Amino acid sequence: TRRAGRPVPRAPDLGRLVKDRPTPGVVTCRRGADKGRWRGGEPQRQALLRQAIVDGVEYDDLEDDVAAAIPRYGDTKRIVSHHDFDHTPPNLEEIHERLCQLDPDVVKLVTMANKPADSVKMLELVAKSKVPTVGFCMGEFGLPSRILCGKFGSPFTYASFSRERELAPGQIPFEDMQRLYRFDFVGRETKVFGVVGDPIGHSLSPLIHNRGFAHDGIDAVYLPFRVPKGEFAATLEAFNRLDVRGYSVTIPHKEEAANYARQRDEDVEACGAANTLVHDDDGWRAANTDQEAALASIRIGLSDDGEDNVPLTGRHVPVLGAGGVSRGIASALMRAGAVVTLANRTAERAAELAAEIGCRHVGWDHRGTGHPQVIVNGTSVGMHPDVDSTPFEPHWFREGTVVFDTVYNPENTLLLKQARERGCHTVSGIEMFTRQAAVQYEMFTGASAPIDVMREAIRQGISAVQL
Repeated sequence: TRRAGRPVPRAPDLGRLVKDRPTPGVVTCRRGADKGRWRGGEPQRQALLRQAIVDGVEYDDLEDDVAAAIPRYGDTKRIVSHHDFDHTPPNLEEIHERLCQLDPDVVKLVTMANKPADSVKMLELVAKSKVPTVGFCMGEFGLPSRILCGKFGSPFTYASFSRERELAPGQIPFEDMQRLYRFDFVGRETKVFGVVGDPIGHSLSPLIHNRGFAHDGIDAVYLPFRVPKGEFAATLEAFNRLDVRGYSVTIPHKEEAANYARQRDEDVEACGAANTLVHDDDGWRAANTDQEAALASIRIGLSDDGEDNVPLTGRHVPVLGAGGVSRGIASALMRAGAVVTLANRTAERAAELAAEIGCRHVGWDHRGTGHPQVIVNGTSVGMHPDVDSTPFEPHWFREGTVVFDTVYNPENTLLLKQARERGCHTVSGIEMFTRQAAVQYEMFTGASAPIDVMREAIRQGISAVQL
C-alpha cells in the first residue's frame, strides 16, 4: 500500500526479533525528532513498545514524554530516558528528578557535551542518584563519561555495534569498550589517568597504557580528554572532582602544563614544557619524559649492544625542526654535552631557539653539511599519511651515522629507509614513544612498566590506523 505516493512502513516483526535472544535485551524505538529512524506513526510506535513488554523483554526504553502512557507489566524493567542532542542544560537535577517520578527501574539521561566540564556535572549527578542512572555525555568532549559512568554508579553504558555503525555522537565501538577500556572492570576504586590535548582522537596513548594496566592487573583506566586551547587550567580544576590522578600532555598544552604544576623536574625547568602531570599529596608535579626517552633512544643507536648509557659528550648532532619536539630534544642534548646544530624551514624560528638554548643554527638548505654523528628529525615530515616525504636528502647520509626519527607512524619512515640504504644506524620514533610512555606509567602506578607489551601495543595500533 501507499500513502501520499510513499510506501507505508511495514511494522517490524518484534516477536521474531526477540525470540531466542542469547542475552538480556533492550527494546528501543526512536522517533526522528529524537534522532531515531522510526518513520511510522506514533500510535504504531507506542504499540511496539507495549508489545515488547507483553513479549517479556528484559528492558523497555521509554522516552520521558510517553512513559506515563505505557504502564508497567510483568517482569520487564522500565528505562525512562531523556536525550538532549544540543547541550548539557543547567537544570540536570530537575530533569533527573522528573524522570525519577515516572516509575523507572533505570533512568537514562544523555546530553551533548559542548565543553569538557559538562561530563563532570553529569557524572556527579549519577554518583548521588538514589535511582540507578545511566548518565553520560555525547560528542568528543563527552567520550570519557561513557566509560567513567561505570565508576560513578551507572549499571551499564552504551556502545556501537562497530566503528561503521555509530548511532550517537561519540559512541565507542563495543570491541573498544571491552578490550581497550575494559568497562566491565571499571568500578568505584578504579584509578583514572588520561591524555589531554586538542586534537586527541588520533592518540594511541590510551592503547599502550590500558594494555599495560591489563597486563599488570592494575585497577586503572586511561582515557582521551579533548581540552581546547585556553581551557586547560579550568578543565583540570573541574576534573579534580573526578579524582584524575595523572595526565599525559600533548599539543597545545605542554607549556601551560609546566606553569600549572606546583613542582617541576629539571627537564621541565630547562625547556619550559611538560608532557606529564602527576598528582600527589603536595599537588601537581610536572615532568618531561620525552627528553629522557629521546636521549635513551639515541644512545641505543650509538651502542654496539643496545645499551642506553653511551655518553653523548662532544657528539655532533644536527636537529631538524624548531617546534616543541625539537626544542625538548635539543635542550636535553645540550645538557648531555652534545654539540647541537638546529635547522628549520623557517630560519627565524631556528635562530630564536638556538639563541634560547645556546646552540648553533644553519639555514635549511645547509642541513646536510658537516660531519654529524647523530641526526635527529624533530619535524612531522614523513608522518602518515604523508609517507613519501623526507626532511633529509639521501645523498647527504654518511655511513655509520645514527639517524633518529621522532615520527612513529609509520615506524619505517622514508627517512629511515634511505638512511639504512646508505649504511646508517637507525632508531624509529616507536622507541622514544614507548620509552616516554613507560616512564609516565611508572610515575602513575609506582610499578615497572611492561615495556615490551607497550611497544607491541603501539605497533599493533599503528597497523590498525594504516588499514
